Amino acid sequence: MNQTLSPSRNIEAGTKKEEGKIYDVKIGLEIHIPIKTKEKLFCDCPTNYYEISEPNVNICPVCTGMPGIKPYPLNSEGLKSVVMLAKLLNCKINEKIFVKRKHYNYPDLPSGYQRTSEPIGVDGNLNNVGIWEVHIEEDPGKYDLNYRRVDYNRSGTVLAEIVSAPDMHSPEEARNFLKELINLVKYTNRTVDVGGVMRADVNVSIEGGARVEIKNVNSQKGMVKALKYEILRQKNLKSVGSEAKMETRGYDENQMLTVPLRTKETADDYRYLPDPDIPPIYLKEISEKIVLPETPRSRKKRLISKYTIRDDYADILVRNKELADIFEEIVSHDKFITSPSLGDFKNYLFKMAEISSSWICRELLRQLNYRDIEWNDEKNKLNKKILADLFVLLMNNQITENTGKKILERVIDSGELPSAIVEKENLMTESNDDVLKNIINDVLAKNQKAVDDYKNGNKSSLNFLVGQIMRNTKGKADNKKVREFLEGKLGN
Repeated sequence: MNQTLSPSRNIEAGTKKEEGKIYDVKIGLEIHIPIKTKEKLFCDCPTNYYEISEPNVNICPVCTGMPGIKPYPLNSEGLKSVVMLAKLLNCKINEKIFVKRKHYNYPDLPSGYQRTSEPIGVDGNLNNVGIWEVHIEEDPGKYDLNYRRVDYNRSGTVLAEIVSAPDMHSPEEARNFLKELINLVKYTNRTVDVGGVMRADVNVSIEGGARVEIKNVNSQKGMVKALKYEILRQKNLKSVGSEAKMETRGYDENQMLTVPLRTKETADDYRYLPDPDIPPIYLKEISEKIVLPETPRSRKKRLISKYTIRDDYADILVRNKELADIFEEIVSHDKFITSPSLGDFKNYLFKMAEISSSWICRELLRQLNYRDIEWNDEKNKLNKKILADLFVLLMNNQITENTGKKILERVIDSGELPSAIVEKENLMTESNDDVLKNIINDVLAKNQKAVDDYKNGNKSSLNFLVGQIMRNTKGKADNKKVREFLEGKLGN
């Protein structure tokens, strides 16, 4: 890199303290994101390597590096996607670039070099983190170290490489940046949406020391753990008067530590040379024709305007594109506009939006966070149909909030339909006011002390009485209605 390092920011989150000594930590990321195309970058082989189990079927002489074979013209579909991504990251788009050969010897690279472009975009930013460069390049194959076998189905598929400035100062900052970046990338609808395909090389240094690179970290959780270990390792070296050396390390997930791989290469080690088989690429016209997709920021404004949901809920939704998509599909789907208790469409829309946004942002995320999983985790058995079914039950007051919470907790693991659970286990809200009032009278008669305490100013006794009534109705009474009846009976 020829860029000047961003000035160190003196912020508390960016320091690590040990025995009175404060260390400034600098973290930069090189993120590799698979781009969705029908064909590979320099040949017409299919790109669905993540959908097939048989190795080495989507290959040809080009993507396996056979001698004398010339590449096809660079995939225009993939190029447009990477230009779009660079523009979303507020980069300046270069007018003319060359494709270069990056030389290194490894079994997953049959030609002995990787084709990678000069920077398509430079000097961008995302959430106060600088974006140095955005490139397009070909992905290597997949090497099985244990069995010494290579699958070239992935070889030659399209990658976007995003190089950040070292503007992050803690593992948490790096995780937040990566989460924001991945979410933004999803808004392009141009990336391979399969878990585990994003890979990042993590660069970290302490107090102006040598930069250590951690290769091929493939999850946000793994990145945080790798950084925590590596920062501690470098701190410990400093505490005994030593320094970390410039090297490349790998992250061992089983032992949760970083291990040496090789001495860190420089650009000279890779012997970058222009690829004589690929003409220069002109980007000005491509860039001018790019129509940018809706961004999280613009989507937030639209959600608030269209559905009148809370600002904080809109913010949570747009930061998780899958959940925002589900929210809009549930709220706007004609299939769910069936309740006789609803008024016109606008009333339905606002009521369903209020319930859906609240339950997704509070209860659903609480359950997912408790399990430490994401929406698209295979352990999550929920889908749009299940959530919509639950929200309709809540909207029509067919179940109480407490019942809804218990059902949600259950269906995340089981994938059952909430309405089927309600019918099978008779969980429908007690809607007969006469029945409810009889239960309330019975509870009051059996708990005279609590009644007296409430009338004497002990307002917490009301909670006890509500609890007894809910127990008698097996949780099927509406909590708000119970309180209203009680306060009317006892005097507020």
